[in-house]
Amino acid sequence: MDLTWVILIVVGVVVGYAWYIYNNLITLRVRINEAFAQIDVQLKRRTDLIPNLVETVKGYAKHEKSVLENVTKARADLMSARGAQGKAAANNMLSDALKSLFAVSENYPDLKASTNFMALQQELSDTENKIAYSRQFYNSNVRDFNTQIQVFPNVIFANIFNFKKADYFETSEEERKAVKVSFKEDK
Repeated sequence: MDLTWVILIVVGVVVGYAWYIYNNLITLRVRINEAFAQIDVQLKRRTDLIPNLVETVKGYAKHEKSVLENVTKARADLMSARGAQGKAAANNMLSDALKSLFAVSENYPDLKASTNFMALQQELSDTENKIAYSRQFYNSNVRDFNTQIQVFPNVIFANIFNFKKADYFETSEEERKAVKVSFKEDK
């Protein structure tokens, strides 16, 4: 076989492999964008529920103004956040504010018994589960993408095509702490 043919075959294999890697990385990046959009949808759903929840609590807990203001501010911050890191940080702040709101609701038996409050709380709980699933799906896609751009020989083509690592949608240190559950009744 002529040396020219060997060179052409080798070049063809390298170009074909580069094409395959490029298309694979584009597919993975599109999946990351789709997964992030799903997180956005669920975060938007949660921010839409919060004003109804705050209004319901307001009627019962008039002197808990700072808690309600914190929830409202955290909601606004989440709505204006950009990027995975910004949304994750704003989401963590809102989660903390909502924990305070639900802690306050424990002091108002009539509020806890309100069917409207209970329905909103259930809807918010369902949304939180969807957010958790969306975050998991997003992070799985980020893991796959980051792995593909770091393994050899993909790393060579990833650098040539300027693919950069994607950021995970991470949890704050506060959310990683164990939740303390108590079934003692206040007397």
